[in-house]
Amino acid sequence: MNEPIVFKRSVLIGQLVLMQLLVPPIVAIGMLFALTLAYEVRFDAEFRMLAILVAILAPLVMKRPQVSTLTVLPRWGSITVSLVMRWLVLLALLFAIGYATKTSTEFSRRVVLTWAVITPIPLILVSIAFNEIVRQFMLAPSNLRTAVVAGYNEVSIALAERILADPGLGIRVTGYFDDRSVERLGLTAGQGLLGGLSGLASYVNSARIDLIFIALPMRQVQRVVDLLDELRDTTASIYFVPDIFVMDLIQSRTADISGVPIVAMCETPFQGSRGLVKRLMDIAISAVVLLLLSPFLLLIATLIKLGSPGPVIFRQRRYGLDGQIIDVYKFRTMKVVEDGPQVTQVTRNDPRVTSIGRFLRRFSIDELPQLLNVLGGSMSLVGPRPHAVAHNEEYRRLIKGYMVRHKVLPGITGLAQVNGCRGETSRLEEMKARIEYDLDYLRQWTPSLDIRILFLTAVQVLRDRKAY
Repeated sequence: MNEPIVFKRSVLIGQLVLMQLLVPPIVAIGMLFALTLAYEVRFDAEFRMLAILVAILAPLVMKRPQVSTLTVLPRWGSITVSLVMRWLVLLALLFAIGYATKTSTEFSRRVVLTWAVITPIPLILVSIAFNEIVRQFMLAPSNLRTAVVAGYNEVSIALAERILADPGLGIRVTGYFDDRSVERLGLTAGQGLLGGLSGLASYVNSARIDLIFIALPMRQVQRVVDLLDELRDTTASIYFVPDIFVMDLIQSRTADISGVPIVAMCETPFQGSRGLVKRLMDIAISAVVLLLLSPFLLLIATLIKLGSPGPVIFRQRRYGLDGQIIDVYKFRTMKVVEDGPQVTQVTRNDPRVTSIGRFLRRFSIDELPQLLNVLGGSMSLVGPRPHAVAHNEEYRRLIKGYMVRHKVLPGITGLAQVNGCRGETSRLEEMKARIEYDLDYLRQWTPSLDIRILFLTAVQVLRDRKAY
């Protein structure tokens, strides 16, 4: 349910929402053309190709994630932050393409740099203005729909509260229908109970209700079937709200397989274009960082080799996507190389850590070889941190939902790490907190979240005291 179907003039509103999607490429291409005129630079084949790339990538990268499947009205602040973050992602992708095709030198640097810096300003202003136009249209009384809820329970109450908290949905809930009495439900008169389920159909017709949400427990399947049969004489739109949504779901969504409806209860967030955006970000950023840091990495490798016997790069087996074992690369920081059934976590002042290794671990420099993992596709820049196989086998038995974190590629950094959950996990509660952040990342992922985590990681590396 991706279209704002709860509004009465859905076709026209759908067209407005589609136009919102076209705002970023139109503004970006318009600014590019205007700047070539201002700087008296010919809008040649290279600039035309850049415009085509923007037209293709901008709708994918800069599409605003749905906060709710029934709302299309974000706040102004969220529009600004989201557009800036996504603009940076788009620039990174364009830079990576230009670098890979060796065409970046064909453009006027003055035009491109000016375009990159000032385009977010008109983009934000136009997007906010257009969003306000859509908002006023969608929240007009003529577009508001009235709704009732069949069933009074935890699910229906949560649904009504969320509808009330989000006027952008354009729904007004008039009340509930339930076969239990006011006293049994613990309610008082006037708290929204309109009657029993048997009176729902007649009320819907007489009150000209637009939407009916059926929030009865799944165990009452026959009652739901009977209720749907009774409602055949109404013109209201009917939605079933299954009580599975009181469970802890990961990237839940509805879909169908050859017409058979299904509900995703635990899914990776990187489906379709979202996965492509994530992968392009990984390739672009990791390639640039490796190129810029290559002299520094060679220096570190030399110091490790001279400081103690053993390999420069330490490879450790860890669980990757879908629980497959991968080799993760790190600069060797210890005098021993542990990768067996028993792996002892590093502790403060651990005698196994070399002198150069202590410095590398303090600033997380030992993790930089994992950029090669990212380029190779076995890791991502941002995601749940991979644990040693021995630790995985230990914690998967102790923490419920532990292996769900492997529905995405492991990351060099993650949401848990920027929230202080890094370093030694001497207590089970510390690992549980880390896993909860990992699962929150799966629930909340957007490209802008990845950018924010990368920024916070850079800041935290300089002041973190948990790395040793």
